[in-house]
Amino acid sequence: MSKAFTRETDADDDADDVGGLPPLPAGGKNYITPGGYARLRAELLQLIDEERPKVVEVVHWAASNGDRSENGDYIYGKKRLREIDRRIRFLTKRLEIAEVTDPALHHGHDQVFFGATVTYAEEDTGVERTVTIMGIDEADSAQGQVSWISPIARALLKAREGDVVKLVTPAGAKDVEVLTVTYPQPR
Repeated sequence: MSKAFTRETDADDDADDVGGLPPLPAGGKNYITPGGYARLRAELLQLIDEERPKVVEVVHWAASNGDRSENGDYIYGKKRLREIDRRIRFLTKRLEIAEVTDPALHHGHDQVFFGATVTYAEEDTGVERTVTIMGIDEADSAQGQVSWISPIARALLKAREGDVVKLVTPAGAKDVEVLTVTYPQPR
């Protein structure tokens, strides 16, 4: 049967709508900072209020031109519309289950919680690294941010300055020492 006559299902759309993000732990919460929540919400509103109406207008115009089988504007407009709708569904689901946690509430503490910026040193090599523990949807490794479900974050959570924790990696277990713990200033 030709693919042109098969129906796409929501399950097909949802299978790849996470954009490479890891799934949430079963029964876990989607912790996110206020800034991350605002960025996701702004993206959702921009898609709904601006981008989707523009694409709908192009598809409507292209459909009114007649033959849709060879109409590039119509074909690619419909494809883009499916991509936008998939992203809207993903963002809506993530925002519904989001647990907004303000890391500034822990300002001045020396224990690692969500939102902490932690400098740690590997015991065997002495290499120092600094990471900020963020939500799954907002962590950017290029900026030194890790998600709270990552192995390093799980090892560091609840530790205090001066503690040595065991980090389990595919290369084996390492001991890391927590050097400093900081949080953003309250606003």
